Amino acid sequence: MFTNLLTLSNMIRQKQERQGPIIIDLTGPDGNAYALMGMAQNFGRQLGWDKGQTQNLINEMMDGDYEHLISVFDKHFGSFVILER
Repeated sequence: MFTNLLTLSNMIRQKQERQGPIIIDLTGPDGNAYALMGMAQNFGRQLGWDKGQTQNLINEMMDGDYEHLISVFDKHFGSFVILER
């Protein structure tokens, strides 16, 4: 029993600083349309956008189907986010 605990504690590591682009797996929970719109709001806030700019982006994302949504997301954040299928 204690052997299993020692093995698990060896699997926990310190949080590492992310380097490089952010990768979003569109086939997982982060690829959900609502999750992508939430990320877009967060990225907009981090980039200093005002609420109007962010709302315009969300409206543009919702103006079509899922393929349109990810295309708009990629157009605005593709310089630092990689979308994977």
